[in-house]
Amino acid sequence: MIDRLKIFIFFAFYWLFFMAAIRGVFLIYNHDLTSQLTAAEIAKTFYYGFKMDLSLTGYILMATGLLLSFSAFLKKYKSIAYGILILHLIFLFLSAVIVIVDIELYRHWGFRLNTTPFLYIGPEAMGSIPVIVVVKTISILVLLLVAFSFILFHIFYKRLLALSLVTQAPWKIFTTLLILSGLMFIPIRGSFSVAAMNTGFVYFHKTKAYANHAAINVIWNFTKSLSKNHSVVYAENFFDKNLSQSYFNDLYHTSDSTLHLLNTTNPNILMIVLESFTADVIAPLGGLKDITPNITELCHEGILFTNFYASGDRTDKGIVSILSGYPAQPQSSIIKYPAKAERLSYLSRHLNALGYRSSFVHGGDVDFANIRSYLTNGHFEHITSIDDFDSDLNTSKWGVHDQYVFKQLFHECDTASTKFFKVMLTLSSHEPYDVPGEKLSTGNDDESMFLNACHYTDKTLGEFIAQAKQKPWWKNTLVVLVADHGHRLPFNKELKSKERFHIPMLWLGGALSKKDTTINCYASQTDIVNTLLAQIDKPSNAFTFSKNILGNNTQSFAAYFFSDGYGFIKPGQYIIYDNVGKNLFKKDGASKKDIDISMAYQQTLFTDYNKR
Repeated sequence: MIDRLKIFIFFAFYWLFFMAAIRGVFLIYNHDLTSQLTAAEIAKTFYYGFKMDLSLTGYILMATGLLLSFSAFLKKYKSIAYGILILHLIFLFLSAVIVIVDIELYRHWGFRLNTTPFLYIGPEAMGSIPVIVVVKTISILVLLLVAFSFILFHIFYKRLLALSLVTQAPWKIFTTLLILSGLMFIPIRGSFSVAAMNTGFVYFHKTKAYANHAAINVIWNFTKSLSKNHSVVYAENFFDKNLSQSYFNDLYHTSDSTLHLLNTTNPNILMIVLESFTADVIAPLGGLKDITPNITELCHEGILFTNFYASGDRTDKGIVSILSGYPAQPQSSIIKYPAKAERLSYLSRHLNALGYRSSFVHGGDVDFANIRSYLTNGHFEHITSIDDFDSDLNTSKWGVHDQYVFKQLFHECDTASTKFFKVMLTLSSHEPYDVPGEKLSTGNDDESMFLNACHYTDKTLGEFIAQAKQKPWWKNTLVVLVADHGHRLPFNKELKSKERFHIPMLWLGGALSKKDTTINCYASQTDIVNTLLAQIDKPSNAFTFSKNILGNNTQSFAAYFFSDGYGFIKPGQYIIYDNVGKNLFKKDGASKKDIDISMAYQQTLFTDYNKR
């Protein structure tokens, strides 16, 4: 029996060592973020994460203990030894794969791996992975497998085979190991209170989300998400419902007048949604100079919204926020649930009823992330996508590069027979940023390539605008330039930071009555719908989460949502709330009531989402 207990203990140390090692890999791989932590904070990621490591190890030891307990009755022990070895090898391989996928995705998504990527898996997503990343992550995978397989074979396996057959007291061995296996329920659950192990157990830092994320055991996190119901239901008791309604209504006062920026109430509306464009590449918004010189010049010809924010962190969330005035959600994307999405209000439907013809132009696959079903629900009369272009133009990992898509958009505008509402979604500034033409920078790092891609899209946009100005339809057209979401680059911004969600919105076109103007009201993508409708004297109360930015009674605020949290911004106020840790990361300039208002906003969203 002593030998079996030793094996049980050895496996405990083996997996706890593995858990510590993969946390070290995560910290090293994301060294730029880790460098922002102190040595004490790094140590705390291991200290606080140990409880979750124990929980996952408990599951493995429970299975191992059960196999060892039944081995007391087997005459051919090698069969159970092989079974135990295979069990641990399989778990080692799957764990290592989870680790290498997580370390790379975290750089882009800002949260530890769960089932969310399954919603986006496809040939385009796989094709966007640079070769250097594949080589780097596979090398890490091989190193992990070789190192821990070596330990498994040369230490544990020899001891497993060396165990003698039991000839006496098999029931004693069986009972002892069975009880020991059952006791693994304690570390698995993580506490004796009503709360079972969850990611909030390892959150220790009040202001640095990355420190908390590093403490999470990604294997536990991923396997836990597999067991959850994929139909997300949000808390109905996050904040008092009666107060939520009152506070929310105060945020959306009805305006009885608006600042009119157009010289017509029947303009063509052309919306160009720029993939991943962050304010950090727009010089007039305080961004880097010379990255987007055409947009910089165009800012003096149009109306620039200086405090404008993305509602979410992905294209599918941005599209819904822009076209339905509906906020992103912290744990889901409503576009993934067609039954809910079809109950949304749509800007395109409202404009269609006013005699507009709606169309959508994209160089990629609109079936990705359920975008086609969303556009169909929105009654877009025509959708141009990758299949409508010559196959020779499909040279990007995601489809057709922007210069060719802008040509198609120009053709569709130039041949339109009635007033139109057209939406174009660019794609060249999506990773892996493999844009054609002359490069702004010769660097091969992510940041240089991203800036090159933004510069390329800016160039093609500038060419399109220059051509459009020569056409008769330009005089009656409003062009809305807006990003689908922000980006971690440049400067590798944290997911929760407002800088990552700060994006450009610029209005251009012959339909404008003002030029070289800035609007400083805090606003987000959800506000585009009612702002546009108010400009054509057709405001609507169907868009609950959309305010008229130019109204006389408008509250200046913006809300954004990231994985398991939100940000809320008003003049002189900045709040970041973490839903998992139930913790305020920031409350700069905010009173208790201000914080309550931000919570009321999220509760209102939760309630609205649940009932759809």
